[in-house]
Amino acid sequence: MAHESNREVTLGISGVTFADVIAVARYGAKVSLAPEAIASMQKSRAYIEGHAAGAIPVYGVSTGFGALANRHIDVKDRTQLQKSLIRSHAAGVGPAIETEVVRALMFLRLRTMASGRTGVRVALAQIYVDFLNKGITPVVPEFGSLGCSGDLAPLSHCALAMMGEGTVHDASGKEVPALDAIKAAGLTPIELEAKEGLALINGTDGMLGMLIMACADLSELCAVADITAAMSIEGLLGTDRVFAPDLHGPLRPQIGQSVSAANIFAMLKNSGIVASHLEHDSKVQDAYSLRCAPQVAGAVRDTVDYAATIAGRELQSSIDNPVVMPDGRVESNGNFHGAPVAFVLDFLAIAAADLGSISERRTDRMLDQHRSSGLPPFLAHDPGVDSGLMIAQYTQASLVSENKRLATPASVDSIPSSAMQEDHVSMGWSAARKLRKVVENLSRILAIELVTSARAIEFRTGLAPSPATANVIKTLRTVVPGMGPDRFLSPELEAAVKLVQSGKVVAAAREVVKELR
Repeated sequence: MAHESNREVTLGISGVTFADVIAVARYGAKVSLAPEAIASMQKSRAYIEGHAAGAIPVYGVSTGFGALANRHIDVKDRTQLQKSLIRSHAAGVGPAIETEVVRALMFLRLRTMASGRTGVRVALAQIYVDFLNKGITPVVPEFGSLGCSGDLAPLSHCALAMMGEGTVHDASGKEVPALDAIKAAGLTPIELEAKEGLALINGTDGMLGMLIMACADLSELCAVADITAAMSIEGLLGTDRVFAPDLHGPLRPQIGQSVSAANIFAMLKNSGIVASHLEHDSKVQDAYSLRCAPQVAGAVRDTVDYAATIAGRELQSSIDNPVVMPDGRVESNGNFHGAPVAFVLDFLAIAAADLGSISERRTDRMLDQHRSSGLPPFLAHDPGVDSGLMIAQYTQASLVSENKRLATPASVDSIPSSAMQEDHVSMGWSAARKLRKVVENLSRILAIELVTSARAIEFRTGLAPSPATANVIKTLRTVVPGMGPDRFLSPELEAAVKLVQSGKVVAAAREVVKELR
């Protein structure tokens, strides 16, 4: 999840990659406009200026917005129209969203401007470039978007900052008035002109940015889940035979399942623990949470791949309303509707919640002396005097329960707005916000399984784990101590969470299993 990036991103008229978005959003990659993008913006701007001076009604240029679209706006009022739009639509409430989300939102709106389909001036795009490169991040409240007509309120808070109004976080993270940050950076607030306010807010950029980051994070967590599943299988004296390649691809050609099965099979290679019970073992089959691990994790992988396909299409899109066509026509459309993005955001939350659920079942099995194949109760040093990891499972269960609640789709809801002009909305922003929490919770759930399975393996004295799981345990022990009497557990679990989120767990496994995916 946390990989260094020195990438520099140049925006042309075509789309950008996931890596570009993440590099800018999370790692402060610098941004610039390609000459082709500048030329395309200049061409479309000329069309808008022609319409702005004319008498023919053009939505958002010479008319009001939403339910006020039929109201004609005089030429002398059309610049004020744009300013008023931003001020009135910057109506979000609640705590500020994360810096990486705001940076992704700004970058993706800039990407659409660079496509030459919005009709904005190059100067407007350039101030977005400057904000990103100077580390100035508008303060955007969490609540306000319905995921239709774009992420209106969040994007308006960004646009407001470009005007020198509202508040921002400067490069040091301090909250300051936008105008002060602009002056300190040697910039000048933008004066919006015809159509420009509208062009800054009619996009799916916030929900798309969160989708892209969730896809990246879940791809990593799928690998972590395969690693912790393999460790739990060792700790519970499970078999690796059910993960053999010929039991997956040839029998059930689900792509993700084959990947996860191959990961687990490779992680368990040369395990002395697994080899120790190939004979004289009364168990015929392992429990589902062990045996079906690749079926569940693989389905999550396939869901992430599908969501990434939708996100990739959206990255190639120019989302605005109205849009400037190559021949100069300014056409209204409904491409700002967030349904395609909202659906997969909800789909990912369901998949991620289930991945956490099966992880918790493995943890619970390792702690139950009646189902753990000889492990001490709760993996305690001195059961009765010590409680071991008993309450770690409680914490894990609470996270699983919360994720089940958050997996309820947001996109099935719709509340009409703007006097019934906008009578069906996607709720994609809400879907994205809850998915971020699900992903965060999943990293904690898997970290608790990591701590538990490592301790279970270490209780199998005299038996060597596989080289891959041994290396993961070695990495874990740099931040979390091994067996012993009860001690303050919370800091150890938090350290394990950070280890999972840092990517070091996957890196440790890959030192041995080069082909781990």
